[in-house]
Amino acid sequence: MNFLFVLAVGLAAGTISGIVGTGASIMLMPVLVYQYGPKQAVPIMAIAAVMANLSRILAWWREVDWRACAAYSIPGIPAAALGARTLLVLPSRAVDISIGLFLIAMVPARHWLARHDLKIRLWHLAVGGAVIGYITGIVVSTGPLSVPLFLFYGLSRGAFLATEAASSLGLYVSKSITFQRFGALSPDVALQGLIAGASLMSGAFIAKRFVLRLEPEMFRLVMDAIMLVAGLSMLWNAAQSP
Repeated sequence: MNFLFVLAVGLAAGTISGIVGTGASIMLMPVLVYQYGPKQAVPIMAIAAVMANLSRILAWWREVDWRACAAYSIPGIPAAALGARTLLVLPSRAVDISIGLFLIAMVPARHWLARHDLKIRLWHLAVGGAVIGYITGIVVSTGPLSVPLFLFYGLSRGAFLATEAASSLGLYVSKSITFQRFGALSPDVALQGLIAGASLMSGAFIAKRFVLRLEPEMFRLVMDAIMLVAGLSMLWNAAQSP
């Protein structure tokens, strides 16, 4: 029953993240911690995240902005490896607080930028990729961090989902390889990650029909809600930490 529950939550999380571009880790991680323990849950989620991002790329292949992807990924991939190595020695409470406050602040910031018609450029994506890549190596998920970055770049709906997924894929692969190199990714953990990832992949293809029906402004409002919930959840996690 626990195994089926993981698959059911994974399918729901994959569908939601397939619509808004993030949220899979936030929903699935507590279940993985309960089922497998915290030490195994992080590398399991890393494998599942690779598969989830791959599925969004396959679902929206023709809409990927490869220039934005390269600008974000090239500095982000080595930064993610460095962050994964840091994870072994760095407490995450301060990081959770910082990310939570950042996410909440991004909601009014997005509206301010929209009113002033300000857009970020490729070099902003490169800087963001390096910073977020490093944080990605440390924490379970930074999807809510990369989401506003690509929205501010001007992407929406399928183009946003595909480009954010393609950009994040290399970061999670780098993180997974680092875990494997330092002995945190055993064959059993990898298999559990593949199983959880399969349910996330299925949800991404279910989500595509819903995304096609969303108006751009409704999509942005949904993203505001996701960022608020994600920010508050990270602050809550930090408050519960000893």
